[in-house]
Amino acid sequence: MPMKLKIVKDSNPIMKKKSLPVALPLSKEDKDTLDAMLDYLKLSQDDEYATKHNIRAGIGMAAIQIGLLKRMFVVYYGEGEDHVEYQLVNPKIIEYSIRKCALKDGEGCLSVDSEHPGYAHRYYKIKMAAYDALTDKDIVITARGFDAIVLQHEYDHLDGLFFYDRIDKNKPNQQLMNEELL
Repeated sequence: MPMKLKIVKDSNPIMKKKSLPVALPLSKEDKDTLDAMLDYLKLSQDDEYATKHNIRAGIGMAAIQIGLLKRMFVVYYGEGEDHVEYQLVNPKIIEYSIRKCALKDGEGCLSVDSEHPGYAHRYYKIKMAAYDALTDKDIVITARGFDAIVLQHEYDHLDGLFFYDRIDKNKPNQQLMNEELL
């Protein structure tokens, strides 16, 4: 029986707090939480399940989104051998490009119900170091484009930031000079 998770909305003040480092080796409770978060994402992408349980499809989830101030998040999307799946603990962006990118249709978030049109400006390429609870290893991920956007979106949650905090309020649809729209 999967753990029942409740998504915390952006109006909740906890969402603006900085998450705290997670002790390693990982406790059983933290590993169970990561497993439940990953299960939630997988089930949310099943149209029949999502409709029946009235949940939105998600591809990433940070622990803060279920009310836990812990520096960990999960990511799951794609098909077959091209799928991306992580349970990242204590991630750190250790390198990033000068080049920027943004999703031309904007970003969404399980914790955000209202529309926030505009470009959330992000790095096109990043390197992220973390402990991956799925493989039980310290890893370094090099991500570009969409993959980099997803990781940065979840990473921002750990610091109390939302995608709409990266949208220029005065010029929401202005593309930056060195920015690729995806």
